Amino acid sequence: MRTRTLGSTGITVTELCFGASPIGSIPGLYAHPVDEDRGVATVEAVLASPIRFIDTSNGYGPNGESERRIGAALVRAGGLPGDVVVATKVDPAPGDPDFSGDRVRRSLEESLERLGIDRVPLLHLHDAERIPFEAGVAADGPLRALVDLKARGLVDAIGIASGPVALMQRYLDTGELDVVLSHNRFTLLDRSAEALFRAARERGIGVLNAAPYGGGILSQGADAVPRYAYGQGSAAQVTAARAMEAACGRHDVPLAAAALQFSLRSDLVDSTVVGMSSPERLAETEALAAVAIPDALWDELEGLLPERSAWLDPQV
Repeated sequence: MRTRTLGSTGITVTELCFGASPIGSIPGLYAHPVDEDRGVATVEAVLASPIRFIDTSNGYGPNGESERRIGAALVRAGGLPGDVVVATKVDPAPGDPDFSGDRVRRSLEESLERLGIDRVPLLHLHDAERIPFEAGVAADGPLRALVDLKARGLVDAIGIASGPVALMQRYLDTGELDVVLSHNRFTLLDRSAEALFRAARERGIGVLNAAPYGGGILSQGADAVPRYAYGQGSAAQVTAARAMEAACGRHDVPLAAAALQFSLRSDLVDSTVVGMSSPERLAETEALAAVAIPDALWDELEGLLPERSAWLDPQV
C-alpha cells in the first residue's frame, strides 16, 4: 500500500485510512449496531493489515466507544505499533453544547485515556458547524486551544474535520491549521470540496477525504441504499448513481471499486478515510482498492456527474 506525507506535517500515512466511526456502534447513523467483540476484532484486523492510519473521534459512539475499542485492541497488541498513526477529534461532551477551549483540552484528555496512549500526532476540530465561526476562533474558543496544544508539543498537527465547505475554508484561511478532512463532498456524485482541496494542496495543508461511498449509495447501489451522506438522496443523485452502476457493470467493475478508487487516484488527496465495521469489510475494501479500472470507464463516469445544483454545497 502506498504511503504519502500528510501535507507539510511530516506525518506519513497510508493511502487508505481506517475510519473507526462505525465500530463506535451508532445504529441511528449506520442502521446496525456493532458489538464490542466485533469492534475490537476489526481494529485487530486493521493492525495486522497494510493500513497504518486510524481515524476516530471523542464523540464516536456512546461514551467514546470507538476510542475504547481501539484502546482494547491496542492492549491486546501489546501497545500501539510504531508505524501506526492514530488521529482523533475533539467534541463537546454528550448533551452539552460547550465547545470552549477548556472543553477541547478535556476532550483530548478523555481520548488519550480511552485509547491508552500518551499522545496523538493529529487532532481535529470536529463538526465545527455546531458553533458560530466567531466562537470557534475566539480567544477562549476551540481553535486557540488546538493551537496551544500544538505549541506545547502535545500534538504534532491540528486540523478541521467538518461538513460545510465554506466554513472549513474560513478556518483554513486563519493560517493555523495543518490538515483538512471533508466527508461526502469529493465523490463520484459530488465535487463540492474540490476547490477546497486544491487550495489546501497549494498551501501545503494535508487533505483527507472521508466517505467515498456517500453513505452507501456508491457501494451498495441506489436501489439498496437510496441515500446520500446522512439523508435521502435527491432524484439527481439516485439517477446518476444508477447510471454509474450500469456503466461499471458494462466494464465488469464493481461500483464500490470505482467509488473508492476515485478518491485513491486523486492527486488532491493524501489519504481516503473509509468506515469499516468488521474484519470482512476490511478485506473487501483492500480488494476493491486493487481492482483494475479502464480509463474508458473513468471518462464515462465523469460524464455522469450530476449538475452542481445536486451537490451538497452547490454554492461553493
